Amino acid sequence: MSKSAVDTFLRAADLNLNDNIREGSMLNFLPHNQVVMTGDLHGHRRNFEKLIKYCKLQTSPSRHVILHEMIHEHPESYGAPDYSSELLLDAAKWKTFFPEQVHFLQSNHELAQHQNHEISKGGRLVTNDFERGVAEIFGSEHVEAILDAIDEFIASFPLAARSPNRIFFAHSLPDAYRFDRFNINCVHQPAYELDLSEGGAVYQMVWGRRHTIELLDMLGKTYDADFFILGHQPQDVGYEVKFDRIIILSSEHNHGVFLPINCREKYDIEGLVKLIRPYAGVM
Repeated sequence: MSKSAVDTFLRAADLNLNDNIREGSMLNFLPHNQVVMTGDLHGHRRNFEKLIKYCKLQTSPSRHVILHEMIHEHPESYGAPDYSSELLLDAAKWKTFFPEQVHFLQSNHELAQHQNHEISKGGRLVTNDFERGVAEIFGSEHVEAILDAIDEFIASFPLAARSPNRIFFAHSLPDAYRFDRFNINCVHQPAYELDLSEGGAVYQMVWGRRHTIELLDMLGKTYDADFFILGHQPQDVGYEVKFDRIIILSSEHNHGVFLPINCREKYDIEGLVKLIRPYAGVM
């Protein structure tokens, strides 16, 4: 199983880097596409399975799905290992089955795992719990090989996506109050040029939380976007709307949601909100 998992992660990484709609670290969807945007999944297997059921990619060739923040699940008990590497592997397999339709975006938790940047959540170090879970699933003798393959997979993720009807998809946006240090052109750089270290442009983008109307105006002009569909910030009821331009989605719990968008349609914020779908409604 370990060799198969390594091969899957590396194959998916190669497919990410050679995605035919990718330019630099940006995905550019076409007018005939539908995009299904998710929120943070954090190992929520049931919602992932419902997403697969909803998307029906095998019979919907114009449908694309975006995944991000797949790892660092909420364990059943304090100190329990984190088994979200299983969902990450299933997502990588999905990419190999539907290479032109399944896509990923860089997120702060995946980036932290790649960089071994400790995140404390609920009194535990989630990166350590993740590695313990990998050891239990794949065997301690295979941990290094699996983690190296996961690192290559994570490093292959693009930073953002854009649809022709002026919608921008990302895990988050840079912090408005540190924007003077942000490289706004990082989304156009190829993966091998990106600085993934703490404090770099990728780090600033996926960790940003404090956004302003002025920031959105600037980013909207630069990225040719009216609306921003994000994750990163927890949402107990599934989503939140900010400034009539941002929709923040969450997919990590039983009230989680996703958002299917037709790239040919012109939307206002109310129209986008009406499209939000709960995973609980997928039968």
